[in-house]
Amino acid sequence: RLRAHAYDCTYMRVLRLTAALCLAGHAHALALARAPVAPLAAAYGMRPQAMPRLAPARSAQLSMQAAAAGDGKGGPLAKLRAKLPPPAELKKVTPLGAMFFFILFAYTILRDTKDVLVVTAPGSGAEIIPFLKTYVNLPGAIGFTVFYSWLSNKFSQQQVFTGLVSTFIAFFTLFAFVIYPNAAALHPTAAVDGIVAALPAALAGLSAPLAIIRNWTYAVFYTMAELWGSVVVSLLFWGFANQVTKVEEAKRYYPLFGLGANVALIFSGLYVRFVSGLRRTSTAADPWAGSLKLLMGGVSAAGLVVLALFQYMQKKVMTDPECVPPSAVKQSKTKTSMGIKESAAYLASSPYIRDLATLVICYGMSINIVEVSWKAKLKAAFPNPNDYSEFMGAFSSCTGAVTLFMMLAGQRIFKNFGWGAAALVTPTMLFITGAIFFSLILFGGSLSPLVAALGTTPLMLAVVVGAAQNILSKSSKYSLFDPCKEMAYIPLDAEAKTKGKAAVDVIGNPLGKSGGSLLQQAMIFSVGSLAASTPYLAGCLFVIIAVWLRAARSLNTQFTAAMAEEGAEA
Repeated sequence: RLRAHAYDCTYMRVLRLTAALCLAGHAHALALARAPVAPLAAAYGMRPQAMPRLAPARSAQLSMQAAAAGDGKGGPLAKLRAKLPPPAELKKVTPLGAMFFFILFAYTILRDTKDVLVVTAPGSGAEIIPFLKTYVNLPGAIGFTVFYSWLSNKFSQQQVFTGLVSTFIAFFTLFAFVIYPNAAALHPTAAVDGIVAALPAALAGLSAPLAIIRNWTYAVFYTMAELWGSVVVSLLFWGFANQVTKVEEAKRYYPLFGLGANVALIFSGLYVRFVSGLRRTSTAADPWAGSLKLLMGGVSAAGLVVLALFQYMQKKVMTDPECVPPSAVKQSKTKTSMGIKESAAYLASSPYIRDLATLVICYGMSINIVEVSWKAKLKAAFPNPNDYSEFMGAFSSCTGAVTLFMMLAGQRIFKNFGWGAAALVTPTMLFITGAIFFSLILFGGSLSPLVAALGTTPLMLAVVVGAAQNILSKSSKYSLFDPCKEMAYIPLDAEAKTKGKAAVDVIGNPLGKSGGSLLQQAMIFSVGSLAASTPYLAGCLFVIIAVWLRAARSLNTQFTAAMAEEGAEA
């Protein structure tokens, strides 16, 4: 009797576990329920034929008890499974998140390196950046958009993605191993020095654009690094992600993409600092040349991983109808048919695209106005390329760490407050932090006792506050502004997605930065220096942010209507 009771208790436990696993969706639960019970009998010294049989009513009662143990409130396995993405979604979003990780790993290295090259180059400084963005980056972006539209009409998305990423990898490798070591022979240093020496004092402001000619290979590198952000990040990756992701999936996973991507910021910043440390112990004639090879080697390796992940997506994900609807696959293989003029006319007639472009342009103008003023202080504090690069590596790591927190907060904002509230966070953050930064510069004299009490100098405090301002602004951009912008493309048709995204991201972003640069150039020529133009730039910043906020509210209304229309059609 005791043995039978022990078996009965054990059998009840097995039934409870089986029912809980069934409710949790565990595939092996049925196999467990059908498993032979002879081992259980042997464990208690019973013969299988001697085991008691439960009455049907008793079996049903035990099954109901086990089901109750695995309902919505119990069952830790059920709760865990409910929080995990479905297998089809996990198969899709995991390689997408990994692609974003490696793309931003490379972009962070490129962003830090391009600043070191142009700001610390002979005869150069932070003043060169506004001219670079206006007279090199903007024409390059426009030319690339024409080229991209031609490629879109001739080739599939898979061919365009692979070809463009491969071109970037080839250029950065060539720059590190061929172009930079021969920069002295390629740069017209003596000719430009003669022109600068002959300039009258009234035209001293031309020394900055002449520095672009003096260091033209660095200017090309700067433009290609900027295009990596506009083309590979904004156009190629997000364009591909938008085609294979639904809006509801995007709300859940786009903010989380940034978690992995901003871990990439931390690691890339640590990598830049590691390479900077190697330069300190190097005995080479030009330690920076060796460091550049290591940095570009990291960029090339990350680019190759991106290509491998993209090919995996094409072979394993795009061919799975549970992951990607057949309509999205067909859309990705479709070549667009509109020309450049037709596309421009179509996009100009769309208030939706205009508002999207306004967001991107206003962000570019705002961040450029603040960044250039900060980098001028940064050059004064760290004139040595090694020190400058090491500081930028620490800056990138801090940006990644803060953005990780912002990503977690961003998911809550999307869930609880919606797209409209999330779109307003970045301009609000730029307004607050920009006001603090410019106040420190404009009223630094009256704050001298406080600065001395902190044990630092006004210059170093401006560098630290400017770094904090940039970290908070960029973290809100990565965690909220970028996901908001990309979600806004999802309800659009294929033509608007492809051509609209190219115009907004590839032209709009450089146009925004160039707009900020034109303002700075006008101020420099009007008042004589970047420092003297600071109060006027602060006023321009606040006007731009006001326009940005208005466009975000307008786009929120249109986005909500587009989503409602898409839901009605579905």
